[in-house]
Amino acid sequence: MEISKNQSIDSIAKIFLKTTQSTLQQSTGKEINYANTIQKITRISMRPDLTCFVQFSGDYMGLVIFNFSDEAAFEIYRQYMINMGMPEDQLAASISDPEVADTIGEISNQLMGQLIKSVEEKYNLNADYGQPKALTISSAISLSINDTYTENRRLSFKISNYIFRIEIAMENSEFIDVAGL
Repeated sequence: MEISKNQSIDSIAKIFLKTTQSTLQQSTGKEINYANTIQKITRISMRPDLTCFVQFSGDYMGLVIFNFSDEAAFEIYRQYMINMGMPEDQLAASISDPEVADTIGEISNQLMGQLIKSVEEKYNLNADYGQPKALTISSAISLSINDTYTENRRLSFKISNYIFRIEIAMENSEFIDVAGL
C-alpha cells in the first residue's frame, strides 16, 4: 500500500487557489483567474496598497497575507457591493474610504472560512483563525515571524486584469494520507 505525502503548505496553497477563485467569483459575479504556478518564497510581506493578514492554528498552523493593489481592492469591493444589491451611487469613492478596507477584511474572513472548511473536508484536520486585519500601507513590510513558520508560498490572482496576491507562511510539516490502513 502506497502512502501519499504532501507538504502541508502546498496542499493548503492548492486549496486556496480553488477556494479563492470560487468564493470571489460567487461574491463578485466577476471572473477570477489564478496563475498556474505556486511560488516558493523566502519570506512573506505585506505589500501596498491594501493588505490583510490573519493567523490560523490548530492541527496545522500558519499566517496568511492578502495583498491588493488599489485597483484590485477597489474592483473587488465595488463588484462585491453591487452583487449584494448596493446602488452604485452609494459606494465609496476611493480606496482610502474605511468601508473598502472593512469589506476586504470581510471577504478575507470568508476566504479563510472556506479554506478551513475545505481542509477539514479533505484531510479531516481543523484550525481556528483570528479576525483578519485589513489596512492600507504605502511601502512593503516584511514579516519575520517569531515562530516555526519556515515554509512560504505566493499565489497570484487576477480580477478584471488587476492583480492581487496571497502569501502563506506555515510550519514545515507534511500531510500524510493514511486512508485505507
